[in-house]
Amino acid sequence: MSNPPRGLGRGVNAIFGDLPSVEELQRKPINYNNTPLAANSPASGAGVLRVPLSQIEPNPYQPRLSFNQEELEGLAASIKSLGLISPITLRKLSPVRYQIISGERRYRACQLAGLDQVPAYIREADDQGMLEMAIVENVQRENLDPIEIALSYQRLIDECRLTQEQMAARLGKSRSSITNQIRLLKLPVKVQHDLKLGQISVGHAKVLLSLDDADVQSRLCDWCIKNDVNVRQLEQKVKALAEASAKKEGEESQPEQIAANEDIPDLHKEFCKELSRYFRGRISLKRSGQGKGSITISFSSDSEVSRFLDVLKNS
Repeated sequence: MSNPPRGLGRGVNAIFGDLPSVEELQRKPINYNNTPLAANSPASGAGVLRVPLSQIEPNPYQPRLSFNQEELEGLAASIKSLGLISPITLRKLSPVRYQIISGERRYRACQLAGLDQVPAYIREADDQGMLEMAIVENVQRENLDPIEIALSYQRLIDECRLTQEQMAARLGKSRSSITNQIRLLKLPVKVQHDLKLGQISVGHAKVLLSLDDADVQSRLCDWCIKNDVNVRQLEQKVKALAEASAKKEGEESQPEQIAANEDIPDLHKEFCKELSRYFRGRISLKRSGQGKGSITISFSSDSEVSRFLDVLKNS
């Protein structure tokens, strides 16, 4: 006796029930549970509404500073072919006016694609709440450059009054990564510009931050770009510069040996020379014709005296 066919004989409707066709979904707005929404229906926080592009205005708090036209055109072509897969997020200003919280890049691509409507989540938010949501969602979802991310973090601190710990919790990142990202804003404007354009990496930028001189940072940045220098090579260059600077500083800070008169025996000169190995300060020697005198040592810190004392104890 044969069993009747089971399983997928009726297709996906056997599993999910009767589903609306693609054409039906494209014709009328729906919310998350496939219930049709009227054109003037108030949108819930959980729902998706198809909103006319003419009723949407850009986000005045947009974290993204620039939009790549070539990438926008590529996204527009994809939207023409497949539709907008990920809805944008809006806040409702009036019954017929909305403002973008996040998704301005997708919104612009929909304009290029010639769409009349765009699927959107509707959220309730005041100006500060919108700013926070816009920055957090854009940082999490969009391909921002390192400086845009750093500026976004700084805005969360300055305008939303968030601590770095709160930011880390919202963004799912460590506090140290937040701190390191914000430090990029300490770089000279020229270096920040090159980082935005991708001519140097964040790794290069972190090495440059170890330097205090903005002019040196800028010149090393140019050197990296011109010679296609990797991060390891830049680290070696910075180390060599630091060693050369320390050597020069040491030579310039050799202690003065000053005598009260010219009749100084070689033994006394040798003694002052030995002292100068441990003290960088001024060493003065006074000697009378009868061989009596004094030596005065100037020191710059207690640690210098401590170091000299250790040498004496261990000698």
